[in-house]
Amino acid sequence: MTTLRQVVNVVETLYPLRYAESWDAPGLIVGEPGADVGLVAFAADPTMAVIDEAIERGADLLICHHPLLFRSVHAVSGQDVHGAIVGKLYSHHCALWVGHTNADAAWRGVGQAAADAFGLVDQRPLVPIDDPGSAHAVGLGRVGLLEEPMTLERFAHRVAQALPATNLGVQVAGDLRSLVRSVAVLPGSGDSLFDEVRASGADVYVTSDLRHHPATDALEQARYEASLLSRGLAAPSAGNTGTAGSAVARPALINTPHSAIESLWFRYAPDDIAAAVGRVTGETIRTTHITMNTDPWTLSIPCRG
Repeated sequence: MTTLRQVVNVVETLYPLRYAESWDAPGLIVGEPGADVGLVAFAADPTMAVIDEAIERGADLLICHHPLLFRSVHAVSGQDVHGAIVGKLYSHHCALWVGHTNADAAWRGVGQAAADAFGLVDQRPLVPIDDPGSAHAVGLGRVGLLEEPMTLERFAHRVAQALPATNLGVQVAGDLRSLVRSVAVLPGSGDSLFDEVRASGADVYVTSDLRHHPATDALEQARYEASLLSRGLAAPSAGNTGTAGSAVARPALINTPHSAIESLWFRYAPDDIAAAVGRVTGETIRTTHITMNTDPWTLSIPCRG
């Protein structure tokens, strides 16, 4: 039987902890390194419902994208839900490993899985990480091309259809009739990287958790630059291209449910991890994907006032 330590070593080769952002703390959160692992469950969020489902399925290890302990804690008692989850995992001999920003940046990680699901080719990282030991370009997010240009509205429908079902859905900002070809994707909260997206020259930016003020500022800046360009008062930039009299504000924005876009990682992770464990240990582990919707919103109502 494969041990937890062996599985973790393999997983952290695929999704190196050194790729994590400085504020992040992914890795093994719960578990005894010498414990046997026969079944690995995968889910976006380690909520109580997900933990219960993993235990019900007999998982020895649960791999999640989102952290259980996102901020520092000083107790894991039964008076707090996080402490209750830790206790439940230990009492049922189910370990928990989290791949967060390290999995975002890795080859065949969260960013690439989303970009592939949306049909992007000729991909590169949005924010590269210099790793001479990697055979592939790695880093946060992806920038790539659609094989054929399409309208923003059509592409937004493609994004929505690729995502797991949620009640929130996707939101779109920009001229729905404009053609898009170059796409930047950052699964997770992405409004801190508008400068990088503008520099990439992307026609549209697909991310999550867009806040009113950063999104409005980015759109207004793009529109203003396009208006200057259309009057011949500015030179083309990476974000806004065209000629005098004809310019398009870029990037448009597509806001997705956070857990839904990151769940696309599980198109790759279960098979990649099982195959890698088999190559290293000669043992076979089983995998199971917990697909329950962990997006927090239960109803979305358009305002018609």
